[in-house]
Parts: sequence; C-alpha cells; structure tokens
Amino acid sequence: MVGLGNPVLGDDGVGWHIAERVEQQLQDGFCEKLEVDVECLSLGGISLMEHLIGYDRAILIDAINLGNKPLGSLHYFKLEELQNQSAGHLSSTHDTTLQTALEVGRSMGAKLPDHITVVGVESPYVYDFSEELTPTVASAVPGAVDLVLLALQEDGCTDQKEK
Repeated sequence: MVGLGNPVLGDDGVGWHIAERVEQQLQDGFCEKLEVDVECLSLGGISLMEHLIGYDRAILIDAINLGNKPLGSLHYFKLEELQNQSAGHLSSTHDTTLQTALEVGRSMGAKLPDHITVVGVESPYVYDFSEELTPTVASAVPGAVDLVLLALQEDGCTDQKEK
C-alpha cells in the first residue's frame, strides 16, 4: 500500500494521512493474516513503478483532481479504469504515467502487480504550501481509510505479498 503525495503541499499530503491511519489499523490487528507493506512516497511514473516490483497487488492512495466531483469526494477504482493521463502522483511532467511505466516494466520482465486499486480524494489544492489538509478533505480521510480497508478485505486477507 502506498500513500502518495507531499505532506507540505496541503491536500497533496492526504495519501500519507490515510496510509498512516491504515497502518495503525493494521498494527492494531486488522486482518492479521495479510502481510501488508505500507509506504509514504512522493513519487510517480517510473520511480513509483520501481517501488511496485515484486508485489502481487497494490493499493495507491492519493489526492486526485478528476474535476467531475466536489472537493473531498472519494474515488475507488482499478488503475486500468483511469485514463492514461496526468492524475495526482500517478504521473509526472518530467517522467511518464504510471500506466506507461508499468507497460515498460512488464516488457522488460519486471514482476509487477496485476491488481492495482486506487483510492483517491478529490482536490485541486495540491500546490499550496501547508502541512494542513483543507477541512473538507480532512473530513474525507475516515471514509478513505474505510475504502482502503475494504480493498484489503476484497483481497481476501490472504497471506500473499501485498503492498
């Protein structure tokens, strides 16, 4: 599981906040059978793809600005459902999209997850210097945590390696 973003850029840090709360749930015994690695990263594209090598499944958590829902709305989908365009930290203007990076990695023989779930919180406020989330996005964090826990349950809480 990867919380994406930058914790000093306002709502861009929401992925980290969510990942940290999920990690606490895991430490408190949620789904003890499931081996889950939790990371907080400020990466996209090829660098993010490299962090996914060796995992069967991944859950990516990020602020996302699809522009079709109000601030703080939650998104939950498989990566392949997302258009291959710039959306949060799944891509970078100096890199490539995560989807393209995964294609390149697989073509080079890298073992990459077949199942990638994205949990996103809608916000365009990802460039404001602040360590605080906007109140609307902060209030969406508990619901996003629940979506991540749901994704873990859907994965069956098995003993397979999970990121």
